[in-house]
Amino acid sequence: MSQACCTVPPAVVGDYKPKGDYIDIDGMQVYTTGPSGATSAVFIIYDIFGFSSQALQGADILAHADESHQYQVFMPDFFLGKPLPLSVFPPDTDEKKKQLGDFFAGPANPPDTAPKVPELVKKLGQKYTGIQKWGSLGMCWGGKIVSLTSQSGTAFSAAAEVHPAMVDPEEAKGVKIPLCMLASGDENLEDVEKFKDNLSVDKHVETFKDQVHGWMAARGDLKNERVKSEYERGYGVLLDFYHKHL
Repeated sequence: MSQACCTVPPAVVGDYKPKGDYIDIDGMQVYTTGPSGATSAVFIIYDIFGFSSQALQGADILAHADESHQYQVFMPDFFLGKPLPLSVFPPDTDEKKKQLGDFFAGPANPPDTAPKVPELVKKLGQKYTGIQKWGSLGMCWGGKIVSLTSQSGTAFSAAAEVHPAMVDPEEAKGVKIPLCMLASGDENLEDVEKFKDNLSVDKHVETFKDQVHGWMAARGDLKNERVKSEYERGYGVLLDFYHKHL
């Protein structure tokens, strides 16, 4: 078992009290956690449900779990306080399908979001001048943004996607940095495998077959022991990956 897996603390079930703070970057709230002296940072692009307790806890795990290699972690509020309500998922009615579709066509439109990422990284780097390397992490919808921002000219040195949405194997051909993808059993396995095959960079691609889309973020039922265990293991895998490349 990896050192990082051994250092990930047991996930908190129920009410989670985040360890970090919120800062303002040009009118956008950004959750920030981790020691200010860390020279590597992780930029998290959350899922469509915004600042969930599971996502915030994940950010804290990445920042603090391994005392020998900690990170500054930043999670911007791309939806400006108006994420999609968790009750819309799964989209099993026409009304929910419309809500989901409208959200992806509007606030969560990937081509509109992706250009904001390098600008935010630049502004954060100007504020936190000790950061030398940046990694990215995309959750569900955020995974798509990570694919789009890992191409030529990327601001990142390594990238990771967990239970990624809208997996496009063609995008993998343009990825220029090491990439980790942790898929759930709900993703299209063929697309995940093609994405893996098309990557020409150092990679770690793994499917957690008995986990649902979103288990490491807003849809992770941490009261379920199996989900909790795989949530912890997933963050351990991410730490190992970032330790190697950041």
